[in-house]
Amino acid sequence: MILNGYAGTVLRVHLTDGRVEKQPLPEKLAEEFIGGRGFVARTLFDELPPGADPLGPENLFVMATGPLSGHFLPASGKTHFGCKSPATGGYGDSNMGGHFGPAFKYAGYDMLVLTGRAPVPSLLVIEDDRVEIRPAGGYWGMGSLSVEAKLKKDLGEEFQILTIGPAGENGVVFACITHDFGRQAGRVGIGAVLGSKNIKAVAVKGTGDIPAGDARALYEEGKKAYRAVRAKPGFTGWTPEGTAGITDWINRVGAFPTRNFSTSYWEKHPDINGAAILRELKITDKGCYCCPTPCGKYGRARTGLGDVYVEGPEFETIALLGSNCMLGDIAEVGHANYVCDELGIDTISAGVVCSWAIECFEKGILNETAVGRTVRFGDLASVVYLLEQIAHRSGIGDLLARGVREAARQTGRGSESFAIQVKGLEWSGYECRNAPGMMLAYMTSDIGAHHARAWVLGHDLAGTDANVHELIASGGGAGEKLPKSRPRGRARYVVDSQHTRPLFDILGICRLQYMELGFEPEHYERLFEKVTGRRMTWSELLGVSEKVWHLTRSISAREIPGFGRSFDYPPERFMTEPVPDGPNAGHCVTREEVDILLDEYYALRGWDANGIPTAETLARFGLADVAVTMAGWACHEPVRQS
Repeated sequence: MILNGYAGTVLRVHLTDGRVEKQPLPEKLAEEFIGGRGFVARTLFDELPPGADPLGPENLFVMATGPLSGHFLPASGKTHFGCKSPATGGYGDSNMGGHFGPAFKYAGYDMLVLTGRAPVPSLLVIEDDRVEIRPAGGYWGMGSLSVEAKLKKDLGEEFQILTIGPAGENGVVFACITHDFGRQAGRVGIGAVLGSKNIKAVAVKGTGDIPAGDARALYEEGKKAYRAVRAKPGFTGWTPEGTAGITDWINRVGAFPTRNFSTSYWEKHPDINGAAILRELKITDKGCYCCPTPCGKYGRARTGLGDVYVEGPEFETIALLGSNCMLGDIAEVGHANYVCDELGIDTISAGVVCSWAIECFEKGILNETAVGRTVRFGDLASVVYLLEQIAHRSGIGDLLARGVREAARQTGRGSESFAIQVKGLEWSGYECRNAPGMMLAYMTSDIGAHHARAWVLGHDLAGTDANVHELIASGGGAGEKLPKSRPRGRARYVVDSQHTRPLFDILGICRLQYMELGFEPEHYERLFEKVTGRRMTWSELLGVSEKVWHLTRSISAREIPGFGRSFDYPPERFMTEPVPDGPNAGHCVTREEVDILLDEYYALRGWDANGIPTAETLARFGLADVAVTMAGWACHEPVRQS
């Protein structure tokens, strides 16, 4: 049966014995979970053995595209990845732009499921119907960027390639997957899972096509969509600096993580902002498949450690490797970005782990014998040293490669209080002691502390439904001193955002046109209908996203002993140390306020007081089979931190 919008095949590769299976994409899966993140979550729930070792052969590596992936529509190049996360022990997924997903669909596949472990380091090479597991040979041990260049030469430029670096090979729990010389599936340690399966790279070349419900109407609708994006007022303003363009505003409102989140404002921000990229680094813009607003910046970073070419830095990298490690020169941030890309390390987690280690060194918790040298904030050589140690799990790197939660647990001596993470995933680029809604978004993100699941900072600042882009343009929220924000009423904004933003991961299309430019929901309704032949309203599409949210929470409840409310608390630093300076000086969130946030959130979600989806809620979203197995999971009474 032809499923419009889909290639129609699930590719399963059993690495232990080399078997390759091609199965029809289940019609029910497409109808109920649409694609991308939905396919990943449902597959993990159905097929992941409960209690699997995240770095063992029993874990699954799942990759899926969405129905809009690969069609000639604005920014339709997204690919989704999932596994049991080695960073958190629970549900994990990560998203990537670039060109791989469309090529995979053109080869005839919607989803890839890797099971087992290859006997030797290997490559997975897919060329339309031909699927081969080849020895990795001399590729093992190479950096992510270097091996992609070599594979392009060896296989052909037309191949689209996913790679891991030494960090993935060595099981660093925040290792990433790299593609297109700078696109990453960065979070949750997806690169470590691929490395644990002895897969160095996945290369695909596809020459087929994808059926559409109404190809002629889709062509016309796609042209309308491009014209609509180009007509948006922010179209020309967004592209030059990309995500780095928000840096000044984030600092101005006191949300810029600095010195391991000890404060939220840094006077050196003009040296590492979007304008600094244009002035010091940028060579050209770089976009993903079919993107009319290329946010990637490809440039050259010149430092005392050498010259490198790098895509970026994105805002998150600026925040975590820049201000959080106090690298005050954009070329230094770019160099650290390049090192992470080549080693195959997520820049967000890397920045948090490095800044924690440096603070430990400053406080005498770690000494020169333990670390191997002096390390200090604001020193590029210190950061690069730590990154190299982490990737190769050498010396102090073996501790840091476990992530900041586990490193702090093993180190003790008060270091847990400034280990900035939730559920084991390091906090990304917004300091939130005076942004309770944004803090709640981090606390309740299903994969751990991650900004891409919900972004409500504008609501925290405005206290209204004001458009965040208008706030940024007007300087809204800025001032000598911002008033203390209150927690009540924030949960609704977070819940709504947690349905909207992940919906794009399900559809297989970039969210930035919607989020940054205000590209209207009705465009997506029409595009979905023309692609699939199915008519779904925006509200109905959001309902699928909400269903997936309940499912991913349930997976973590199954996989993590004692999972529940206590896993949603923010770092201790945010509840005990007021911001020392800047617009939010004196502010922090209290434990009482955290519980108010969680109580409101759980009630809106239809979860119990411990943050576990109830059987009634699961059944209401068509997840009755999940509810049936609930009784066997480790669900406990509410646990509040004291």
